[in-house]
Amino acid sequence: MSGIRAVLFDLDDTLFAHRESVEAGIHAHRSTLGGELAAADRASEYARWSALEEEHYHRYLAGELDYLGQRRARARGFVAPYGIELDDEAAEAWFEQYRAHYETSWRLHDDAAACLAAIAPRTLGIITNGDLRFQTSKAVAVGLDALIPLEHLVASGEVGVAKPDARIFELAVAQLGTTASAACYVGDRLHTDAIGAARAGLLGVWIDRPAAATPEQLAEAAAEGVPVIRTLAELPALLA
Repeated sequence: MSGIRAVLFDLDDTLFAHRESVEAGIHAHRSTLGGELAAADRASEYARWSALEEEHYHRYLAGELDYLGQRRARARGFVAPYGIELDDEAAEAWFEQYRAHYETSWRLHDDAAACLAAIAPRTLGIITNGDLRFQTSKAVAVGLDALIPLEHLVASGEVGVAKPDARIFELAVAQLGTTASAACYVGDRLHTDAIGAARAGLLGVWIDRPAAATPEQLAEAAAEGVPVIRTLAELPALLA
């Protein structure tokens, strides 16, 4: 693997601590609906919000909803059990209030900066399924733009194809001036990130931070030639 000259990363939950920020944001915003929640109920509300994010964001990636539409759908879905109905304007306002709470918790994962420094002088980049302006704002807010050039951030919303489509990996590799066989891609989703990258000719690496991989997933990763790591601290040695 010493021939790897370019390393690309997923953004959310790979470099950027998205889940932690989402959890803090939705709990803070949920409090506006009134009532104190027990720990189990807080976990349930976070799981419900995460499921809504997964459902409607993938509808956006599939072209069923536009970017604002998926935000509104998530807001409506979350407040529906409370008997609240939101028109477009109210749904957008509700989501913006949630987003303000979410943004106060933005941070890089603790292992990100050291990893990026350790794998230099390889060329670094990001491929993210999302809106370019929003994802760029995250990178700038947490100082990631000082570690990876913003011109190396490729967002599906800008280029018109999303992971795991091979074309987004090919486009990013070409933008970095290298070849797929000399590039690595690291992400927290087995199929969308690691296997998608591997099938596009890159070295796909799956970062399984919660150690939640099943034996079947580990076997699938091995069959696709995908190494599995628990932390970005393991990546420099993998590439050495």
